[in-house]
Amino acid sequence: MDQRVRPNPHEIRRARIDNPKMRERDLASQLGISEAELVAAHCGEGVVRIEPRVNDLLAGIEAVGEVMALTRNDSAVHEKIGVYDKVVPGKHNAMVLGEQIDLRIFPSNWIHGFAVEKSDGAEIRRSLQFFDAAGTAVHKIHLRPASNLSAYQKLVESLVSENQDPAIAIVHPVVEKPAAEEGVDVAELRQRWSTMTDVHQFFGILRSLKLGRQQAMRMVGRDYAWTLANDALATVFHQAAESGQPIMCFVGNHGCIQIHSGPIENVKPMGPWINVMDETFHLHLRLDHVAELWAVRKPNTDGHVTSIEAYDANGEMIIQFFGKRKEGQSERDDWRGLVEALPSAPQQDAA
Repeated sequence: MDQRVRPNPHEIRRARIDNPKMRERDLASQLGISEAELVAAHCGEGVVRIEPRVNDLLAGIEAVGEVMALTRNDSAVHEKIGVYDKVVPGKHNAMVLGEQIDLRIFPSNWIHGFAVEKSDGAEIRRSLQFFDAAGTAVHKIHLRPASNLSAYQKLVESLVSENQDPAIAIVHPVVEKPAAEEGVDVAELRQRWSTMTDVHQFFGILRSLKLGRQQAMRMVGRDYAWTLANDALATVFHQAAESGQPIMCFVGNHGCIQIHSGPIENVKPMGPWINVMDETFHLHLRLDHVAELWAVRKPNTDGHVTSIEAYDANGEMIIQFFGKRKEGQSERDDWRGLVEALPSAPQQDAA
């Protein structure tokens, strides 16, 4: 966000009228505001503020039936069509574990919520949209023709906020800097890494050593993590589609992580984007935003699990891939072979 005087709700609505075809995210950026401010400005005009009570939302959304779940960050958009079933509520962490819609949710970062209706010719498009304190989208739920409109309306009514103000206050987070690498005991990092029995223990290792993900991967050694050539990411898409092997694709932000598990089929590059356009899974990824691409091995009770992780220039994870597997199963040989055959980054080959 720049330091321009922020437009008021009336000015925001006028800008929307003047730019009817521009995407909300792009228009908000042009105006120097957050996407949440753009949406909030239309309260009373197709937009209703709702309380971002995640567990209440999850308790009612299954009855709405088939919808499209959307989670994104600055470089990737992950869309899944399905039903919000197999819900696991929680105060600090909530989950949706359905066959199609698979989410890990962090409710404390869901600050603003809206029910949005938009006219598109004779059609009315409806969605639930949730944003963090900075006004950045954390998750959206879009209705589809098969959705249960009555259940949706009942859910919205149960979540309507008393506050319908068209202006919102934006709070930008304070980013904690990780520890300096020279102050970390590499031998301790390697010992802890090598004795992992579950990949989720990785987060505890990072917290206890006060390390960022990329820091840890740079320090731990090539037997556990190595950089790949950035153009290897497109290879992953094409080879996974050609082989038909099932993969897991994670896209997230600090409020929600969305997962696809299964094969991918229709891979379509378009300019800087690479897209997956399958029946129930759409993915849009900006390859030119990838600053570092890593292959990572994490030990577990079944051997080890291999991931591919892409990061942007700010060190934020864009997207992560695994081979599809269930707990208690060894990693798929075809996935491990795919990753280990990818070209390493040139600077590592020369080292």
